Amino acid sequence: MLAMLTVFGVATSNAQAKKSAKATPAKKETAAKAETPKVEGAGMVFESETIDYGTIPHNADGKREFVFTNNGTKPLIITNATGSCGCTVPTYPKEPIAPGAKAVIGVKYATDRVGAFSKQVTLTSNAEGQATKTLTIKGTVLPDATAPAKTDAPKG
Repeated sequence: MLAMLTVFGVATSNAQAKKSAKATPAKKETAAKAETPKVEGAGMVFESETIDYGTIPHNADGKREFVFTNNGTKPLIITNATGSCGCTVPTYPKEPIAPGAKAVIGVKYATDRVGAFSKQVTLTSNAEGQATKTLTIKGTVLPDATAPAKTDAPKG
């Protein structure tokens, strides 16, 4: 009888341990949602404030997107988006972004320019506490591959 009670007790404690292990991902998800602070008024929280193009070929597709959420209690209105030079062209939503809604800032870099780059996109909005927001794009555009030079030297 004592042996049966011991086996039953061990089996019950193992089942409870498995239940709590299964509950952990839900707790993590709830914690992630809690990490995004709510603001009174309009808000803007980006998934990433920097886009790294990495090393890309000459004339590659230079379009990328910054994804953000209005974490405020009022609609977010972006009034302007400018690139730090003519080679960086941003696009932004013209309509108000509702509280809790996601939206995108598009950016196109002119990849016909060879070499390393780091450029900024500056947003102007009604976001509480951050009337302007600066985002960054960076990377390196490789030159076109050239054919190996022919030599007239004899082999051997």
